[in-house]
Amino acid sequence: MHLQSLLLAATISELALAVPIEDSPRQRLLDGKPLPSKFYKKPQNPYTPGFRDPLDSAVDSVGRKLDPLPFRNGLGASVLGPWNPDRARQNPDLVRPPSTDHGDVPNLRWSFADSHIRIEEGGWTRQTTVREVGTSVQLAGVNMRLGPGVIRELHWHKEAEWAYVLDGSVRVTALDYEGGSFIDDVGKGDLWYFPSGVPHSLQGLGENGTEFLLIFDDGRFSEESTFLLTDWLQRTPKSVLAENFHLPPEVFDHIPEKEKYIFKGSLPGPVADEKPKGKYFKESKLKFTHKLLDQAPHKTSGGEVRIADSKNFGISKTVASAHVIIQPGALREMHWHPNADEWSFFIKGRARVTVFASSGTARTFNYVPGDVGIVPANMGHFVENIGDEPLEMLEIFRADEFRDFSLFQWLGETPQRMVVDTLFADDKEAGEKFLNEIKDAKKDEVTKFEGPEEDREGREDLR
Repeated sequence: MHLQSLLLAATISELALAVPIEDSPRQRLLDGKPLPSKFYKKPQNPYTPGFRDPLDSAVDSVGRKLDPLPFRNGLGASVLGPWNPDRARQNPDLVRPPSTDHGDVPNLRWSFADSHIRIEEGGWTRQTTVREVGTSVQLAGVNMRLGPGVIRELHWHKEAEWAYVLDGSVRVTALDYEGGSFIDDVGKGDLWYFPSGVPHSLQGLGENGTEFLLIFDDGRFSEESTFLLTDWLQRTPKSVLAENFHLPPEVFDHIPEKEKYIFKGSLPGPVADEKPKGKYFKESKLKFTHKLLDQAPHKTSGGEVRIADSKNFGISKTVASAHVIIQPGALREMHWHPNADEWSFFIKGRARVTVFASSGTARTFNYVPGDVGIVPANMGHFVENIGDEPLEMLEIFRADEFRDFSLFQWLGETPQRMVVDTLFADDKEAGEKFLNEIKDAKKDEVTKFEGPEEDREGREDLR
């Protein structure tokens, strides 16, 4: 019996050797392909004096649990003074910038983790405005959480309000300029937009309530400058309240003594049951909400894009947006936006972004979930997924339409002679390779390099 077992094991072993596993080292050698460096040695630590990388490849210091230090291609030195390794790990390209970075570029990154949180009954809020990051001049952002049944009290703003639901579900109400009433329930990935001055309210639904990102079309916005119902009634004489609402003054003896802002309310019923029953009630003809993630995505070689602006979300006249998924190893292609600054919000993954500011200046920033990025209008940039999971982000603009220019498409649609004269006058062979690649140029908003494997593996191993 023991002999039979040995013979069976030997047979299985021979079969395993005889049938190569797809993409195994043996099969790759049989196919004449090179072995990735991971089969030879462990990836080097790029933050050491002896490490060399003339390509300035991205490094996922969070994923690899590395401690970035300011060494680059034989330059730099260790750190002797105080050091925050956790912050350095999240910002490896500030600790060791690419050699292509140059000049003075203002700060274009902020983390909501560094924003002050206002804690209220059943919820909280925090904001990123021009006061937190000086380059956030066109838009301001607010991250808000409402528990189940918790209400963001009836209010309005000088600024228009755009929102993206990060999780959970929320009931929104509004009154339009013609006196039409709007009530809707929205969930994860949905949007709403309230023009300037439109009164509205929000309430968390379900077992966990909701969390969302609010965007206001002025970087100077402050959550402390909201027009609140309770605040206004506190500041109005009771005689005026009585006259305005046609009631005795004592009816208002027990209205709130201070603003409620965020507070626990009663759980709402179905939308149909919540609609006012008055004889003058009318429903709004406007649509203040939009299901962004229900849109069919625009598929690219390295991810997908969904755009919401005034073309498909008609009421959103001052805010345009794109929801972008970038797969591991892919790139939001080199591009720029001609009509507005980009206000980015990173939902998932880890990113590297280099912003070209003209005049020989460029700066590279890193982003993790909860971070905000700013790219001023017309500044060239890319977004690179440096992690091992899909990168999910929002691109938001103070504009009625989403617009961008693709560097790849521009060069492909420019006379080829001019492109070669500009970039490859001293290397005709390289020029021919470049022209061959861009001859059928089109936008590939999220692109992934599918060239020779040996050209990719060196960069991938660094991550």
